[in-house]
This record gives sequence, structure tokens and C-alpha cells, in this order.
Amino acid sequence: MKLRFTQLLLIMGFLLLPASLYSSPSPQSAPNIGVSTSLSPLKVRRGRTAQGIIVMNIPSGYHVNSNKPLEKFLIPTQLKVEAAGGLKIGPILYPRALLRSLKFSKNKVAVFERRTTIRFSVTVPAGFSGNSAELKARLRYQSCNDEVCFPPQTKEESLWLKVE
Repeated sequence: MKLRFTQLLLIMGFLLLPASLYSSPSPQSAPNIGVSTSLSPLKVRRGRTAQGIIVMNIPSGYHVNSNKPLEKFLIPTQLKVEAAGGLKIGPILYPRALLRSLKFSKNKVAVFERRTTIRFSVTVPAGFSGNSAELKARLRYQSCNDEVCFPPQTKEESLWLKVE
């Protein structure tokens, strides 16, 4: 009885082995893109301006589409900054995109790679009444490797500005 059970297990193993060898590979997962924020200076006088910085750390072998992709079907990197209390957010400045030839496109693709810095300014009005202000940064991007693009992601960060 014990011998038959062992034989049955061996036969099942041989039957299942080819299925596991030819099964499709597991789907790739999106890279972990680090996002950090900073303001300079941390304390701003009323009527003055501070510089905001958003840094994306994109792992090697991956990229995100630029803010102005060259193909309509690619989703652009987009930063939106919201501020209350009458603070004025200046223009958002994206870095120059790199042009790459990738397997999934016949044309070159405009991308950001590795350490990517996006800048903006925030002006505190002369009549601002508070001692601090919260800025909410919302970064939306689509990451890809040489073969596939992953679903878009949005990361939200809060920045605090002290007002003198």
C-alpha cells in the first residue's frame, strides 16, 4: 500500500512538471520610486518667495514618461501643488527630458531617469496672517522599463512653510 502511494506521487509529479516549466512568467511589478520634498528656505518673510523641490529617485533600468511625452498614449509626469491662505504657486519647472529608443515604440520616447528634480516657487503675500502654511504636492507619473509600462501612480506629499 505504501509503495503504491509513493508511485502515485511520482507519477503525479512527472505529469505536473511540464506544466510548471511552460507556464507564463509572473507579471512584473512597478518599481518603487522614491519621492522626497523640500523647501528653501524653511522660513519665509511675508512678501517673499521660497523654492520648492520634488525629487524622484527612479531605480536603474526604469524610467518615467516626461511631462511632455512624444506619444499620445503615454501618460505624462505631472506635479500639482495646492496652497491655502492666498499663497501663490509659481510655474512648475521640469528637467529636460532624455530621448531613448525603447522596445515598445518605433519612435524615441521622452523620459526622466534616475534622480529627477522638479522645481516650483511659492510666494507668501505681504498680508498673510498665519505663522505657517501647508502645501500639498500631488505627483502623478507612469513608470516603465524597456518592455512594458505600468499603471500610473500618484504620490501625495505635504510641505510646511514657516512664515515670519
